[in-house]
Amino acid sequence: MKVSSGLGCLFFFFASAHTYLYSLFPQVDAVRVYVNSSSENLQYPVLFVVRQQKGVLSWQVPLIFRGLYQRTYNYQEVSRTLCPSEPAPDTGPSDQIIFVDVASMAPFNIAYELLVTRLESFQLKTNKPFNFTASPSQPQYFLYKFPQDVDSVIIKVVSDAVYPCSVVSVQDIVCPVYDLDHNVEFNGVYQSMTKQAAITVQRKDFPGEQFFVVFVIKPEDYACGGSVPSSIHGKLCWETDFVGLSGLWSSRKPLGPYCGRVQVFLYLSDLSRKDRRIVSKKYKIYFWNIITIAVFYALPVIQLVITYQTVVNVTGNQDICYYNFLCAHPLGVLSAFNNILSNVGHMLLGFLFLLIVLRRDILHRRAMEMKDVYTLDYGIPKHFGLFYAMGIALMMEGVLSACYHVCPNYSNFQFDTSFMYMIAGLCMLKLYQTRHPDINASAYSAYASFAVVICLAVLGVVFGKNDMWFWVIFSLIHVLASLALSTQIYYMGRFKMDLGIFRRAAMVLYTDCIQQCSRPMYMDRMVLLIVGNLVNWSFAIFGLVYRPRDFASYILGIFICNLLLYLAFYIIMKIRSSEKLLPIPLFCIVATAVVWAAALYFFFQTLSSWEETPAESREKNRSCILLGFFDDHDVWHFLSAAALFFSFLVSPAPGRAGSGGYVLLLLEKLFL
Repeated sequence: MKVSSGLGCLFFFFASAHTYLYSLFPQVDAVRVYVNSSSENLQYPVLFVVRQQKGVLSWQVPLIFRGLYQRTYNYQEVSRTLCPSEPAPDTGPSDQIIFVDVASMAPFNIAYELLVTRLESFQLKTNKPFNFTASPSQPQYFLYKFPQDVDSVIIKVVSDAVYPCSVVSVQDIVCPVYDLDHNVEFNGVYQSMTKQAAITVQRKDFPGEQFFVVFVIKPEDYACGGSVPSSIHGKLCWETDFVGLSGLWSSRKPLGPYCGRVQVFLYLSDLSRKDRRIVSKKYKIYFWNIITIAVFYALPVIQLVITYQTVVNVTGNQDICYYNFLCAHPLGVLSAFNNILSNVGHMLLGFLFLLIVLRRDILHRRAMEMKDVYTLDYGIPKHFGLFYAMGIALMMEGVLSACYHVCPNYSNFQFDTSFMYMIAGLCMLKLYQTRHPDINASAYSAYASFAVVICLAVLGVVFGKNDMWFWVIFSLIHVLASLALSTQIYYMGRFKMDLGIFRRAAMVLYTDCIQQCSRPMYMDRMVLLIVGNLVNWSFAIFGLVYRPRDFASYILGIFICNLLLYLAFYIIMKIRSSEKLLPIPLFCIVATAVVWAAALYFFFQTLSSWEETPAESREKNRSCILLGFFDDHDVWHFLSAAALFFSFLVSPAPGRAGSGGYVLLLLEKLFL
C-alpha cells in the first residue's frame, strides 16, 4: 500500500486535492484518515471530502459538537475510518483509489496536516482482547465475522476510567458507518457506557454473518451521569456464547372449664360467634377480588412491556431497558429470556399451594358432612379464602415479575413490587385471622389499603429522591397509620375509628398512664405493639434522615419487617400457651429461615439500577453464575419463590386447637 501524508496551505477561494492509491488484498482492508489544523476560526473552517469507489465521507475542521443547553465543543484534530472494501474472491488483489479534497473559503492562509494510514488490526477475533483509543472527534469501529461454529457472541467493552460517556454500537455492514455522536443511534443496536458494556449479538440477525462494532465518545458526560468531557482508553473483549398448606400446631388442652348447662369445656371455636357460612363467604371475597385485580392489572402490563420490547428491537436503543447485559440470553424477540424464565418458580409453587389448599378444602367439607368431632369442636372455623388469595398472589408475582424483566426500567418498576406488597399484607391478615376470625378486615378495605400503598410507592419513586416535603408527609402518614392500626389491634376492633380517635386516645393515655398508672389489660399484646411501633418509627426516622433512593424496596422492607415481627409474636404466644410444635411446622420454619437468608443474599447483589443512568447501571453488570445461563437475580427469583412457599406453609393452619394430629395426618396423606 502506498501511504501518503501532506502539508498544505490554502488561499482565498482555492482548494487542493490529494489522490491515494493502494492495493486491496483478500483480507478486509480499512484506511484511516487523520487531519489536523491549527486554525480555530469557526467562520472559515477547513472542509475535507473523501471520495471512494462506493461512498463519500466529509467533515470540517474545527469539528463542532453540540451538547446540553447549546454548549459547543470544538476539536482541531479529526480521525475517521473509511468504509472498508472487500474484494471479490475470484478477482484477487486489486488497486483502489481514494480522493481527498481539501477546501476553505478563508481569505487568509490556513495550515493543515493530512495523514492516511492503513489499519493493521481491523478485524476482531473471538476470545482475543483488543485495546484501542478514541475521542469524540476520533471514533473507532472494527469488523467481526462469525466463525462457522458460533451462533452468538457477547461483546464486552471495559474501560479503566468511569468517564467519559461512550456509546457502543453494533451495525450491519452498510456504508456509510454511523460513527459520530449525532448519528450513531441511526442504525443497529447501541448502549451508552461508562466503565463497561455488553451486547449479545446473534448470527441470525446478520445475513452476511458479520458486523461492525462502533465506539463513539460523547463530548460531554451528562447522558451517563457526569459532566466533564475527555478521552478514553478502552479494552474490547469477545466471548463465545454457548448457547403443604400451613404449619400445624397441636394442643388438645381446652381453654378452661365452663359452668353451663350444655358444655363442660370452653373451646376456642366457641369464641367465634358469627355464623361460619357468612364468614366463609366473606373470606371468599378475597379470592374473587384478587382474581379480578390480577386480570385487569396484568392485561395492560403485558401490552405495555410488549410495546417496550418492540421499541427496543426496532430502534436498537438498548438504553431503554436495564438488563444485566453480561448475562442476557435472548430468545426470539425477548432480549433477556433467562430473567423471565427464572420466574417460573413463583407460578409453579403458587399453583402447588392452590392444589394443597383445594385438597384441604375438599377434605374439610367431607369432614363437616360426616360430623367429625375434631372438625366441629376444635380450633376456630376453617376459612380458605385468604389461602386461595395468597396462592393467586404468588402466581401473579411470577407473572408480573416476568413482565417487568421483559424490559426493566423506571416506568414499570411497580409491576415487580405490587403483588409483593399484597403477599406481605395477605400473610399478616391470615396470621390475624387465625385467632380473630370475627374481626378481620373486609376484602374491600384490605385491597383499598394495598392500592394506597402502591400509590405511595409510585409517588415515592417520582418525588422521593430530592423533595424533603414528600418525606415529611410520608413519615407523618407512616407514624399516624401505625398508631391507628395499633389501637385497632389492641382493642380488637372495638375502638371507633373517626376524627375523634386522637382525642379519645389522648384521654386514655391521660387516665391510664398519667392520672393513675394501671397495668395494661392485654400485656402481651401491648408488648408486641410497643415493639412494632418502635420498629416503624425507626423506619420513618431513617427515611426522613437518609431518604433512600430505592423507595420501592424501602416500603417492601417495612412490610417484610412487620410480617416477620408479627410471625415471631405468633410463634412466641403459641409456645407460651404450652402448645407443642410438630415436626412438619418446625421443618417449614427452619426451611423458611434458611431459604430467606440465602435469597436475601442474592437479592442484595445489585446487577443493575434504573435509578441511575444506563451507563452507570452497566457498571454493576456481572457474568452468569448458574449453568452459564442464570445470574444472581435469577437465583433470587428461584430462592424467593421457595421462601414464600415455605412461608405460606408456616402460616397457621385454618384448623382448631387440638386438631393438629388430624390435620397432620391429612398432610402426610397428601405428601406421601
